[in-house]
Amino acid sequence: MTRVQANLLLLLAAAIWGGGFVAQSTAMKAIGPFWFIGLRFAVATLAVLPFVLFEARKAKEKTSARHAKLYILIGLALFGGAATQQVGLQTTTVTNSSFITGLYVVFVPLIAVFFLRRAPHWIIWPGALMAVTGIYLLSGGHLSALTPGDLLTVVCAVFWAIQITLAGTTVSETGRPLALSAVQFAVTAVCALAVAAAVEPVSLSAIRAAAPEILYVGIFSSGVAFVLQVIGQRYTTPSQAAIFLSSEALFGASLAALLLGETMPVTGYAGCALMFIAMLVVELVPGLTRRRLPAA
Repeated sequence: MTRVQANLLLLLAAAIWGGGFVAQSTAMKAIGPFWFIGLRFAVATLAVLPFVLFEARKAKEKTSARHAKLYILIGLALFGGAATQQVGLQTTTVTNSSFITGLYVVFVPLIAVFFLRRAPHWIIWPGALMAVTGIYLLSGGHLSALTPGDLLTVVCAVFWAIQITLAGTTVSETGRPLALSAVQFAVTAVCALAVAAAVEPVSLSAIRAAAPEILYVGIFSSGVAFVLQVIGQRYTTPSQAAIFLSSEALFGASLAALLLGETMPVTGYAGCALMFIAMLVVELVPGLTRRRLPAA
């Protein structure tokens, strides 16, 4: 596969994820957030299983008990991110959610600083400042204007950052990204369905009404897009992958405007742009500066 083909795969994955924000929002008209999460990730688990079996045949080592525990922990972090994002969509817009969720790009290195004691690249601090300023502008210059959904989505981005950090270190040990995906999807499904059964009403008619969104997000956003990401990142550079994958926020905002008629004031768009720039510089600048260093 050429680099251009790989980048196009990543762009397709970002477009699918962007559409997922719209599907997650419209599903709330028919079904509760935890039923949606549980059914979504149950479908995702089934969708990724064939790839897991294929991966297992080529695996060089079996999954240890320690790795299984890490998979479950990662699944709990994924559940936290999915739950706060989905509940947040009840009181925020798809545009806000898609951009605020993308702040995990900024939070990942910050977690490395405070919990893994890794010295950060200098760009992290201006990047974090730009991200916070972007949220401020997104609120229209009044933090009191931020909805509970916006704040929940910030928490969601922290959970995604934890999930990405743990998943990155675990996959580097196991070399089994698809096995990890199946377990974390299954853990999230079980947790969400348990909460849903306890606190949310449900009916077959509600599930049927939300079925298109459940299937889209379960099969495409979780199953297909994840596989496209894994394949594409094998044939392109991390910097280029970051550019194409971070376009998820732009697809989410564009589809929300096209399909849901969402609009925002000029300051809101300025905030989205600033957050998007923060995501890009945090991903791109460290790699670019390493390339410019003279060889030893």
